[in-house]
Amino acid sequence: MIDTDAVISECEEHMRKAVDHLDHELTKIRAGAANPGMLETVHVDYYGQMVPLGQVAAVNTGDARTLFVKPWEKSMIDPIEKAIIGANLGFNPSNNGESVIIHVPMLTEDRRKALSKNAHAEGEHARVGIRSSRQKAMEAIKTAKKDGLPEDTAKSLDAEVEKLTGIYNKKVDALVDAKEKDIMKV
Repeated sequence: MIDTDAVISECEEHMRKAVDHLDHELTKIRAGAANPGMLETVHVDYYGQMVPLGQVAAVNTGDARTLFVKPWEKSMIDPIEKAIIGANLGFNPSNNGESVIIHVPMLTEDRRKALSKNAHAEGEHARVGIRSSRQKAMEAIKTAKKDGLPEDTAKSLDAEVEKLTGIYNKKVDALVDAKEKDIMKV
């Protein structure tokens, strides 16, 4: 006999992870305002090793349109600039001898639509994860039913899994809608 509480809690944990992952991925999609998360994917050549930008410099926002990258070592300014240009993020960095300055350009309407599509695609990935968790839980319940789990208990577990699926799908919708509003705001 399976532990029905474990099935439900595992299902919910996987759904929560899917939503958390979505939230993290949406922070990488820029909405016009400068955000240090925009540079998360940048890797810098640090004495022959490719390391994340955050390991060789501090990234801060100056205002809504400016990012400042302050390297721990001044000799890293040029490699950081090259890495940012090479990351194809659409930024044109400059430096003042002590830090790299990135002016975040305004988004065009076409770029806003493309970013909105990306947000919806990330939302769909999260929904796939939620459906996968739902399916695993339903299979476990079906197996338990064959092994002697009472019919009414199985039905209540099915209902609980469906309820969790609905709750987490609404969270995905809310995150994607909020990001889309943020992207489309001029």
